[in-house]
Amino acid sequence: MSVVILKAGPQATVEDLGRPGYRPLGVPGGGACDAPALRIGNLLVGNAEGAAGLEITLGGLQLRFERAGLFALTGAAVPASLDGMPIAGWCSVQARAGSVLRLGFASEGARAYLCLAGGIAVPPVLGSRSTGLLAGLGGHHGRALQPGDVLVLGEPVPAPVGRAVRAPHRGEVLRVLPGPEWPLLTREQQKALLGAVWSVSPDSNRMGARLAGPALAVEAASLPSHAVLPGVVQLPPSGQPIVLLADAQTTGGYAKPLVVIAADLWRAAQLRPGDALRFAEVSTQAALVALGVQQDWINRIARRLSWAM
Repeated sequence: MSVVILKAGPQATVEDLGRPGYRPLGVPGGGACDAPALRIGNLLVGNAEGAAGLEITLGGLQLRFERAGLFALTGAAVPASLDGMPIAGWCSVQARAGSVLRLGFASEGARAYLCLAGGIAVPPVLGSRSTGLLAGLGGHHGRALQPGDVLVLGEPVPAPVGRAVRAPHRGEVLRVLPGPEWPLLTREQQKALLGAVWSVSPDSNRMGARLAGPALAVEAASLPSHAVLPGVVQLPPSGQPIVLLADAQTTGGYAKPLVVIAADLWRAAQLRPGDALRFAEVSTQAALVALGVQQDWINRIARRLSWAM
């Protein structure tokens, strides 16, 4: 089975859960920016949670099914139709051979995920099918999709049509922990960083969400190069924070006053240009509890969907 890309929209790439373990070699982990959305989309169509799907930035994608198959759209709220009939997100839908799926542009959130029964069967590179855009690594020829691209799918597992999951609420708060350079900020700067309403800048991408707000001039904003990870909040000399996302570089030299907790990385990934956000400091214990709650939520969905098989 395969699908043919008719329109790619602003950016669409093949993503799975990334390639952990290669950051010491300078290879970002990559993978879906909103990993829970990909995992749940895969569960809805009977795939393993980590199967490769499409990450669609802001919508606009169109594709044709060459054979009948099941699919699900998760992540950002994107109006969609199949052969002209509106379809719901976070629900498994059956396509016929020749059916055309059309996505409008997201009304909320930045990244939608299209999970196709069987998963996208591009060859794995360093253990992952994700696309490393900067290095031209993995995915479909190491690049974003273009009209005319044909994506071969794996062998699907039979799964029911119409299985649905309620979409999570994103909100505008990112929970954070103090980072290594938090003590370098004055008390006034700390209050400003946590108290300001930040706006997402248009020059954000899969590497990071750039924020605009009150400038926070920090002494020693530039440091010797050191390791960084998705979730790190960098504060460059401009005083405008950057929230690192899935394709974050492996090293950096800016101060790191905050770190977004793992359970909220998907929220950061769904921020779109112009969105407002605030940071809220939590304890390490609260961050661990939040991650456990998120994993329990996904586990409950997996069990419920398995009973419906």
